[in-house]
Amino acid sequence: MFTNITVTELIPLIEKKQMTLIDVRSPIEFENFSIPTSINIPFFTNEERAEIGTIYNQVSETAARDRGLEIISAKLPDFIKKFKAINGEKTVFCWRGGMRSRTTATLLDLMNIHVHRLDGGIRAYRKWVIEQLEIIQLPPVAYVLSGLTGTGKTKILQTLQKEGYPVIDLEGMANHKGSIFGHIGQRPNNQKTFDALLVHRLREIQHAPFIMFESESSRVGKVTLPHFLLDLKGKSNFLMIELPIEERINEILEEYRPWDNQSECLAAFLKIKSRIHTPVANQIEQDLKSENYKQAVRLLLEYYYDKRYKQIEPQYPDSEKIIIHVKNIDEAIQVVKHVIPRKGSDQIIL
Repeated sequence: MFTNITVTELIPLIEKKQMTLIDVRSPIEFENFSIPTSINIPFFTNEERAEIGTIYNQVSETAARDRGLEIISAKLPDFIKKFKAINGEKTVFCWRGGMRSRTTATLLDLMNIHVHRLDGGIRAYRKWVIEQLEIIQLPPVAYVLSGLTGTGKTKILQTLQKEGYPVIDLEGMANHKGSIFGHIGQRPNNQKTFDALLVHRLREIQHAPFIMFESESSRVGKVTLPHFLLDLKGKSNFLMIELPIEERINEILEEYRPWDNQSECLAAFLKIKSRIHTPVANQIEQDLKSENYKQAVRLLLEYYYDKRYKQIEPQYPDSEKIIIHVKNIDEAIQVVKHVIPRKGSDQIIL
């Protein structure tokens, strides 16, 4: 017989990587929001779910259940086979821990495949995430990376995170680079997904002596940052990265690859074109169309992003700023590592 498991029982197993999570909702539900690290083995396809919903609303619950049984019976062997291929402990879930997860767990039990079933489904998990955002404790100190567009702040943080530093990669969690071009080549996450990723990362590093993150506005792509991060930012130590403009241009070209995303880059630029002096704006548009990307980036930096940064960047006392003037991003990484607490009494490897 399958066993029910609560969210609070499940979370430690997720964080210790001792549980495989299986979302049996339709692909469109899974793509919208799911528990991080879960995989999707849908009970119904998007079309099947829509059909059953229509029957439920227009005919009856009984007729919808009958149609659902008819659909799953036809594909049951393949459905079971996918679960058999997964080793170790498994937990299945749907929206509310209702019909789809219960039926899945029951069918698997008949085939001698034991699984847990998440009590309350992903709705209970979402409630847990919201509760965590209200009570989670942050380290008392923060280092915030700041600097003009193209100074490699995200790359620096991602490198440090791989080395065990307590980094919060906000743009990575949002799946958005934080500018009008930030969605290019990516599929931005929604608020639910961002919140879940943030909570798990904060729980992972909550006992570190400090945290590190990039200086962001209150929004990154589709998501809004929680107030406690914005409050902490206002009391943080700022590391201001300064790079030569040529390095910044090369970094932006490498990151955005406009030659692979020309139409998206042009469409994004048109959204801000009216904010730039007309002759310069027309030149940028022409450069994008003629694939003169280096010149387009240079003009965008000089006539839009650098000016905008200087207008919106909060002015903190000099005592809270550490200026890091370097030749390239690799050098910036080394200087940042030298500036912040390291090993010995300030050990931070997690």
